Amino acid sequence: MTDTKTTPDTKPAPATPSPDPMPKRAIDWADKVWRPAGTALAVILALLLGWHVVNGKHGLNVWQQKRVEDRQLQHEITDLEQENAQLRLRIERLKSDPDAIEHEAREKLHYAKPGEVIYTLPTPAPPASK
Repeated sequence: MTDTKTTPDTKPAPATPSPDPMPKRAIDWADKVWRPAGTALAVILALLLGWHVVNGKHGLNVWQQKRVEDRQLQHEITDLEQENAQLRLRIERLKSDPDAIEHEAREKLHYAKPGEVIYTLPTPAPPASK
């Protein structure tokens, strides 16, 4: 067996350049294509999510409409509570105050005391338009 040793005079033969291995090319392709595509996809998803937050079934527009509706209903509730309070006071007066009972009978039922005459005036006709 002979031992081959390289001497400083001899240089190893230069290696032939081989093409990039397949995994390296795939990684380079992914860097060039998938990252921008992923970024574009993320931007599109963010825009869709933003649109849904504003215009979706339970979005900001619907929320704003519900707030307006809530304010209107609260105002209506307040008005109805005031009307109920006034009607309760009227009922209590009619239950206990003879003057209120007499006033109601005279106004609504057109009752009169003996010797009184009630005159009913016709309602005025609406003006004719030309």
